[in-house]
Amino acid sequence: MTSLNRRPAKTLTAQFVKNASTPGKYFDGHGLFLRVDDGGGRYWVQRIVIRGKRREIGLGPASLITLSEARAAAIENRRSARSGGDPIADKKQASAILTFKEAAQRVHVELSPTWKNPKDRAAFLATLERYAFGTLGTVLVSEVTSSDIRKVILGARKVAPEVARKLTFRISAVFKWAIAEGMRADNPALAGALALPKQEKSKGQRKALPYEEINGFMAAVSASAATQATKLAIELVVLSACRSGEVRGAVWPEFDLDAKVWTIPAERMKMNREHRVPLTARALQILEEAKKLDDGSGLVFPGTKEGKQLSDMTLSKLVKELGYAVDVHGFRASFRTWAQERTNFPREIAEAALAHVSGDAVERAYARSDVFQKRRKMMDAWAAYVAGTRGDNLVRIG
Repeated sequence: MTSLNRRPAKTLTAQFVKNASTPGKYFDGHGLFLRVDDGGGRYWVQRIVIRGKRREIGLGPASLITLSEARAAAIENRRSARSGGDPIADKKQASAILTFKEAAQRVHVELSPTWKNPKDRAAFLATLERYAFGTLGTVLVSEVTSSDIRKVILGARKVAPEVARKLTFRISAVFKWAIAEGMRADNPALAGALALPKQEKSKGQRKALPYEEINGFMAAVSASAATQATKLAIELVVLSACRSGEVRGAVWPEFDLDAKVWTIPAERMKMNREHRVPLTARALQILEEAKKLDDGSGLVFPGTKEGKQLSDMTLSKLVKELGYAVDVHGFRASFRTWAQERTNFPREIAEAALAHVSGDAVERAYARSDVFQKRRKMMDAWAAYVAGTRGDNLVRIG
């Protein structure tokens, strides 16, 4: 084995990289280190000497570049530098053939460390992933037209009007970078070139995410720079079909992990009735992960202020920053629509899962009996759908 392939005795592991959250630099080998910023963002950087000068090369976010990929890139860069090459110059030359998606990822790597709000770093790529990459992602950045961008922006306005303006700004940022890199001479995302109609102000009504998009939403949450408590809490909101406040205020004595049951006391329920929630396999995993967040307050999902629960605004802000024009409360409606359209579970069971009690005699009977085991089957099916592990076939009770 050559010296070029040796690494220090103490090196990073994939598990460490995945869980690293404390700000700082964590070194591996060949000048490679993981930089964790104050917002929890994780980026690969290589410190290297190129033609006698000490330089740093950004290799990409750890959410996109694996440890093994970063190591391979570091070795290749070092090999190039040792032979008299300039990996930074080579990188710039290669950028001439980037697609829009590749250019956006470069912009994120190079510029996001300078953005004041850490959450903007996650929202930048998440917004483009949701609204732009499907149309523009594989197009060479030199060939994207104003017409292409206009279609993307107008499409985004229909589903997320308040996000469309940020989307325009982020697309424009990619082309400003492309101009600076010599990939094109103009910015096709300028307002004059797009000739967009005046945008009506959003009325701010509460919206639900179409259940078909729930899997992609959860992937965006997982890849975001939000705190672990925020990520886990919002996932449990989705999986349990509970209200945000019921999840944020959850305390450990309410859970029986052996019986796989979460019992929410009447005083914490909107209808002042005790509510039992069947815990799915993923919900149990979430709770196991949440144990690591214990601050002594008893809260399952403690906020950043000692002894205080997460605020509703914290969850809502993450959803908005990821580019979703939906309300956190709307995830209950997503579940309800899925149960109605994609399963044959009785309406009353779905209503019982939401802790709804109406004047209907049948629903009141279901509320009294709890229909817990039937609800467990339904929530297991919902968890499978959210995870993307169930096909398009109708989910049946038996």
